[in-house]
Amino acid sequence: MNLQLHIGLGAFHRAHQAVYLHRLRARGDRSWAIVGGNSRPDMAETLAALAAQHGRYTLETVTPAGERSYEEIDAIERVIPWTPDLAGLVAAGADPATRIVSFTVTEAGYYLDPRDRLDLAAPDLAADLAAAREGRAGSTIYAALTAILRARMRAGAGPVTLLNCDNLRHNGDRARAGLMQFIAALGDDALAAWVEAGTTSPNAMVDRITPRPTAEVAARVKAATGRDDGAALMAESFLQWVIEDRFIAGRPAWESVGAQMVESVQAWEEAKIRILNATHSCIAWAGTLVGLGYIHEGTHDAEIRAFAHAYVTDDVIPCLDRPEAPSPVDLAAYRDVVLDRFGNPDIRDTNQRVAADGFSKLPGFIRPTLAERLARDESIASVAMLPALFLAFLHRWHRGELPFEYQDQAMDPAVARAICTAADPEAAFCADATIWGPIAGDARLLAAVRAAGERVRDFVARRR
Repeated sequence: MNLQLHIGLGAFHRAHQAVYLHRLRARGDRSWAIVGGNSRPDMAETLAALAAQHGRYTLETVTPAGERSYEEIDAIERVIPWTPDLAGLVAAGADPATRIVSFTVTEAGYYLDPRDRLDLAAPDLAADLAAAREGRAGSTIYAALTAILRARMRAGAGPVTLLNCDNLRHNGDRARAGLMQFIAALGDDALAAWVEAGTTSPNAMVDRITPRPTAEVAARVKAATGRDDGAALMAESFLQWVIEDRFIAGRPAWESVGAQMVESVQAWEEAKIRILNATHSCIAWAGTLVGLGYIHEGTHDAEIRAFAHAYVTDDVIPCLDRPEAPSPVDLAAYRDVVLDRFGNPDIRDTNQRVAADGFSKLPGFIRPTLAERLARDESIASVAMLPALFLAFLHRWHRGELPFEYQDQAMDPAVARAICTAADPEAAFCADATIWGPIAGDARLLAAVRAAGERVRDFVARRR
């Protein structure tokens, strides 16, 4: 049997990639299976439940019309328990039967700046570099992959595909760039040469709204199926995976169960990141500012929906669908499908989850549209609403007025507080090079964010 080792057995992987393989196996092709675990000591209860259930779990899906269905997913052959030395993951990665190593660690887990330079001074990376120099494993994706690939090289286990499944633009290329910089910092020339020759890193676009599992999901699964499932989760019915077909050691026939295998993922990737991901954040930040707790509530709010619709229509679509470079994606239809999905009240996706990681989402999801519009000297009035909403949200965080704990792996709290306490917070915000890269300090950016900030303040004041 061929194996796919997956690092990061969180809800998204289990509602997305594992589902494709499950459906392939259900059609009779059982030539592939997933083994997986985590590189950090999190999700202990869920992993224990998965192990006790022999990798099986129940996925509840719900349509925008409220129709629920239940599917027991059996793609995970073995759950690898976490240990500090990652011995289980390393052994699985060095197994010749493993043909793909895939991973989901969230956008901020890649420690890359706008030029794809690895932040080797980040405490987690610095600690992992020190560990790797001593031949030990670490918790970041680069340290985990380095330990796995070293063991694979020494075992002569053959080539392997490294498959990024996160919401990161050019995710395969960027993860590979970070990995090669990590290996270069170690000075391991032999490993670098082996990785260059013996691995590929296809880009992929992944899409399925997957809220954090709750006790209510487990209760509904119990009522519908009779199973006490400690790893039950839920997701929307929509499912999409677009993958560049560059696999050095073979792959499952995912295209037979709905995945799209393409030469270049860029058009789908840009549409998803700029329309779905950025709009998601817009609705979460705006909803939080006026006391809403869930994404569907903000989507059905006429003003918030108008912010999102105008952002896509006025600024994103003209960037992605130009006469000289037409998009293969119907962007207006995609916008409407996205808003329909976000409005699903049964998903109950929280603003807390979606509002997280703004310091990586602004440069990743929103800055490209701003930069392209500015480069053509076009209006950025609609897209500027998104950073203005985030800045208002950040002020709430600074004052301790958010109704939840804000999580942002890429945020330096000292930098964020300095922005909020500056004599001119909007100017300090727009000058931040980490967020805005080459457009930091652009007078047009500042003017647009100031104007959008007035609209945001008026919006919030009227809703109190």
